[in-house]
Amino acid sequence: MPELLSTPRAAALYIGALLGPGLLLLPGLAARLAGPASILAWAGLLVLSALFATVFTALGIRFGSRTGVAGYVAAGLGPRAGRAVSWCFVTGVVLGAPLVCLIGGGYVAALFGGGRTLTVVLAVAMLVVVVALTAGGARASVAVQFGLVVLLVGLIAIAVVGSSGHLRADRWTPFAPHGWSAIGSAAAVLMLSFVGWEAIAPMTGRLREPARQLPRIIGIAFGVSATIYLALAAATIGVLGQRAGGGAPLAALMEVAIGPAGRVVAAVAAVGLTLAAVNAYVSGAAEMLAGARPGTPVRARLPLAIAAVGIVLLGLYALGRLSTARLVTLPTTLFLTVYLLCMLAASRLLRRARRIAAALALLVVAVVLGFCGWALAVAAGVGVIAFLLGRDEFRRNEPEPMRNPLLSRAGACG
Repeated sequence: MPELLSTPRAAALYIGALLGPGLLLLPGLAARLAGPASILAWAGLLVLSALFATVFTALGIRFGSRTGVAGYVAAGLGPRAGRAVSWCFVTGVVLGAPLVCLIGGGYVAALFGGGRTLTVVLAVAMLVVVVALTAGGARASVAVQFGLVVLLVGLIAIAVVGSSGHLRADRWTPFAPHGWSAIGSAAAVLMLSFVGWEAIAPMTGRLREPARQLPRIIGIAFGVSATIYLALAAATIGVLGQRAGGGAPLAALMEVAIGPAGRVVAAVAAVGLTLAAVNAYVSGAAEMLAGARPGTPVRARLPLAIAAVGIVLLGLYALGRLSTARLVTLPTTLFLTVYLLCMLAASRLLRRARRIAAALALLVVAVVLGFCGWALAVAAGVGVIAFLLGRDEFRRNEPEPMRNPLLSRAGACG
């Protein structure tokens, strides 16, 4: 039986599930799309996160550790909807893996002054390496993953504090250079940094008193993540100004904070975060599919599918057919679809204030989805195919587990 988690330890693991390598890119990308007004997108999504935290706390207390987002939806909307959510989640992982590798490649390329071609070559190399390792059964331990998250937080702290002397008020003007509607476009890509609130489900089985501990755990995680998000977003805008839209904004902040060595440190950290994050999410998605479809060679097929899809997407990026923003929008739209159905199910399963929170979150997610454009067709296609053609892996009364890749292996490190 896995060791029970204290509230501080559980909060630390949950923060690790919320933060990821998207923070290496998304603050700059949001600033490129909406200018300084992107800070309003960050603030709005933090309000949405508070609603998510409320809803997933209630669902975690009610369903315990035996379920997850697909199970919540199956319980509230039926097994076909639960299956659609699982397919959307896994497809989001498949489309998100090459993006994470592109982020890591961008940081190394920036170190050597390379452009798009070098970035893509490095991204493909990282994708091939991590897919080969994952297919061979290798996986980063939770201790390694969590250590890298601590490293990310440390880098952000150094970058924000160290560059604070270079903040300039004039870099906040014009505040909305691309119009107010651009805030919605920024929110649509930033949402990728807010995926992870559903990770509370697998944690509940390791808590002595879930009803008492969960609100404290989520409160701590929300406070820490909100501080990190807003501090990094404000520093990116106020310090970098027009340079914020580059492919390695944290490296630029680190250079301002500690000098040229900052780019080297950021590049090394980006590679480690990239490899660990892709390994964790591919392994987690494979575990989920293997549990839902026992007897199928999922663990061998999924890494190959990710490699094939990743090379196609990175090739289109290299040719200029896909921008970074569009690559981010693809997995983000799929994860938003997962959350949309989760909140719809929660509005049926929960009562009183939590039901209102779910309804409000549902409305906000629907609005953000409206800014995802063409990627909505991809999410809709995946959901419809899963709804119509797949097997009933999820039963309404006893939904199967769907685990967050980081927290699902929390027992490995005690």
